[in-house]
Amino acid sequence: MTETQKSLALHFGLLALLFALQFILPAYHHGNLSRIMVLATYAIGYNLLFGYTGLLSLGHAMFFAAGMYGMGLMIRHLGFTPAPALLIGVLAGLALSAAVGALALRTTGVAFMIVTLMFAQAGYLIILYFGEWTRGDEGFVIQQVQRSLWGIDLSDPTARYFAAWMLFSACLALSLWLIRHPFGRTLIAIRENESRAQMLGYDVFRHKLGAVVLSGTISAAAGAAYALLFGYAGASFATVQYSILPLLWVLLGGAGTLIGPFLGTLFTFYLIDIASAFTTAYMLVVGIVLVALTLFARQGIGGEIRARLWNWLP
Repeated sequence: MTETQKSLALHFGLLALLFALQFILPAYHHGNLSRIMVLATYAIGYNLLFGYTGLLSLGHAMFFAAGMYGMGLMIRHLGFTPAPALLIGVLAGLALSAAVGALALRTTGVAFMIVTLMFAQAGYLIILYFGEWTRGDEGFVIQQVQRSLWGIDLSDPTARYFAAWMLFSACLALSLWLIRHPFGRTLIAIRENESRAQMLGYDVFRHKLGAVVLSGTISAAAGAAYALLFGYAGASFATVQYSILPLLWVLLGGAGTLIGPFLGTLFTFYLIDIASAFTTAYMLVVGIVLVALTLFARQGIGGEIRARLWNWLP
């Protein structure tokens, strides 16, 4: 098999496995995996910016929240059905990422991190300020009757699982296509040596802006889906914590690998779940394990697999 065929077999094999697990998982893990797939989609968006373009953002929660509130507010206050509300949530993330990217990309390095963090904090404060509509820290519930898409009740566990699977599958397939496209190859070239890419005649700013917009749009789609599938939108999803989490998932799973965001999200989710069953100081346990991983598996789980076993892993 060629490297391309191996890559396609691995990633579509993962999707086939996730599809099959729907029929055999017990209810608890069935619900967990639905949530993990949506959050892994968020991590895929972050990985596109950080793992493949080399831009470290500390404000990605604003895109996740833009999709969540763009969708949720349309349903709650304007009576939209889920389909147009989801579209508005995704468009809100696209517009916000284009605006933020155009401004933040005028900086580089640490300054870029700080600027994205400032924008995210501004977004969080806006949610709190307009608490009359957003319900502030308390957030709001999207009622079960409002979560029906084309006659399918998305509060039903089976429908929710398949919706999460379809979103994750679409974004994983998009990423797989993108990194083999000249645009994706250029992003990798910018990550490796931006000056050389610019010297070769590539429009670095345009490519980086495209990466920010694609990353923000995928993250917004994940945020909109999360609110619709799990019936809640809250300001906690716009905090710094939700900007740090995708960075953590990508680093642990393997930055710059397509399978890394899913592996990192799955590992972190169950690490917290298992540790919390044994002690109230579960974050200490999580911290120790994460430090050990960063010391002994610096490339993350996916990165180590690529380095030690499958060097063709994209």
